[in-house]
Amino acid sequence: MASPASLSPIVRVFRHREYAYFMGGMTPNLVTLWMQRVGVGWLAWELTHSPTWLGVIAAADLAPMIFLAPIAGAYTDRSNPVVQQIVTQWLNVVHAVALAGLVFAGWMTIEILFVLSVMYGCVHPFTSTARHAIVPRTVPRTEIGTAIAVDSALFNGSRFVGPAIAAVLIPIGGIELTFAVNAAACVIFIVALHMMRLDFSDRVPHKGRRILGDIGVALGYVRGHPGIFPIFVIMAAASIFLRPVQDMLPGFAGAVFEAGATGLAWLTSSMGVGAMLSAAWIATRGRVAGLTTIVVSGCAGLCLATFGFVATANLGVAVAFGLLSGFALNTMSTGIQALTQSALSDDLRGRVMGLYTVIYRGLPAVGALGLGAVAETFGLRWAFAGAAAMTLAVWFWVAPRRRSMAAALETDRPA
Repeated sequence: MASPASLSPIVRVFRHREYAYFMGGMTPNLVTLWMQRVGVGWLAWELTHSPTWLGVIAAADLAPMIFLAPIAGAYTDRSNPVVQQIVTQWLNVVHAVALAGLVFAGWMTIEILFVLSVMYGCVHPFTSTARHAIVPRTVPRTEIGTAIAVDSALFNGSRFVGPAIAAVLIPIGGIELTFAVNAAACVIFIVALHMMRLDFSDRVPHKGRRILGDIGVALGYVRGHPGIFPIFVIMAAASIFLRPVQDMLPGFAGAVFEAGATGLAWLTSSMGVGAMLSAAWIATRGRVAGLTTIVVSGCAGLCLATFGFVATANLGVAVAFGLLSGFALNTMSTGIQALTQSALSDDLRGRVMGLYTVIYRGLPAVGALGLGAVAETFGLRWAFAGAAAMTLAVWFWVAPRRRSMAAALETDRPA
């Protein structure tokens, strides 16, 4: 058990009023969002029993990130992200109500689910970039790493709680109940956002430069940064090749482990538990020093965990490797986010974190679509064994650069 001294960084960030309001409002919504994700995935599997369609639905949700997240990031740098978050949450309410209503009425088809997934995918980039801009403004710069890690711990804790609740609610009230509960939680988040008092009056439009010009500035900054560029490369490889295993879990649960919706909840929850433990560990560290080595090691661990996951047909063993996979992936993503946020100045934050969002949430759409098609021919296990090998090859390129990356990233001052 962690000592009071080791927990002090976590306690300290929650003493900041705006951070407490934001996290307090968002956390219930994160739980219900994961309930909804389980519902969408299982609904897609029930409608088709096809790995290809699972990949298509995942891509429909994630692909808009690739095109819209850079634009969302540039827009966020020019606007009030709290207002932006409120608008996107109202759109999420409409989306969840539409899902619940169509399923309840018996009108849902895989084509309609595809369209609704695209709609959600178009809104999420603006939600995500606003969140990345809000969190660092709620705490002092020296506490950004802890604030982000706690944010990640709550997010990944919801990955455990949400699917566990969904596993109970779906047999009792049907898949539509997961969507209805998510709509209610979005409203709670909106109320909390209205109670916040963050000042973004210092933000002004970037005169003389279009949004595409703003994006170009961010791309040039990332490409020339000796620390951010390599960690974005390693995250891109993991996002394309290994992150899609989470979107294919309904297929693993149904076709590989023959465990149904309950097995899906166990697999999803195990990855959530691993991710939550990782984020809690990083949060209690309370510093960015040493995070570069942790990120690089996390990539190697993710490859090994994936090899183990696809090598077994036993659900219990897969759950154990799922936990290790969630721990390793979140160690990478939380560490990369904390390192990047700590190195950024505020005027670049929205755009660079928009690029991070493209990588972490958008590129898995490419992987899910491609790996879904490969799995249709060769099976899910062989498809992801090959994907893990590809990621490991990228790790061998990044690992020797660890020291120069750490020198550029592990600082409390913006680069």
